[in-house]
Amino acid sequence: MAVAKRVVILDYGSGNLRSAERAFARAGADVTVTSDHDAALEADGLVVPGVGAFAACMAGLKGVQGDRVVGRRLAAARPVLGICVGMQILFEKGVEHGVHTQGCGEWPGVVQRLDAPVLPHMGWNTVSAPEGSVLFRGLDPETRFYFVHSYGVREWQLTPGPGFPAPLVTWAEHGVPFVAAVENGPLMATQFHPEKSGDAGAVLLSNWLSTL
Repeated sequence: MAVAKRVVILDYGSGNLRSAERAFARAGADVTVTSDHDAALEADGLVVPGVGAFAACMAGLKGVQGDRVVGRRLAAARPVLGICVGMQILFEKGVEHGVHTQGCGEWPGVVQRLDAPVLPHMGWNTVSAPEGSVLFRGLDPETRFYFVHSYGVREWQLTPGPGFPAPLVTWAEHGVPFVAAVENGPLMATQFHPEKSGDAGAVLLSNWLSTL
């Protein structure tokens, strides 16, 4: 019998912690919700959730040294999954209401307001996943995921260097195209909420767990 993978959902004062905990448990993980630095470093997988404003999430993350934990895990090629604003703060910068906030800087790029007639983008939407995606393996291209956001990354700016495979970037559209998910070695992220996306989200979380 396979041993369940140990997953820490980082508690830094932002995110759908309990719904995420239930969803990962449903997918077969041994889940802990904590802000403990050592537990977050040692887990098989670390999940960084996030809801609300970019600046508030970054302040909360730094308050528990979460930015350092993410950096240390990635330096050791240990998996990290960002969800919603937990994905956005992995980028270089967020701009909200004219306020520029530095993110974790794991990827270049700016999180900015979507140019759409109706905001927030709230509800179910399809995504366009690239060939070879692990996160979306086994899912129909017409599968819908649950989004709640007004901001996103509208331009992917990372240019891979020699010897480094290009990240797999999944796109969605609401008014304009935006990054819906990224698979970049040990660092993966989704703009949508897999924990609120029913059976499709459960498949995606299981696919991520299979990489740990």
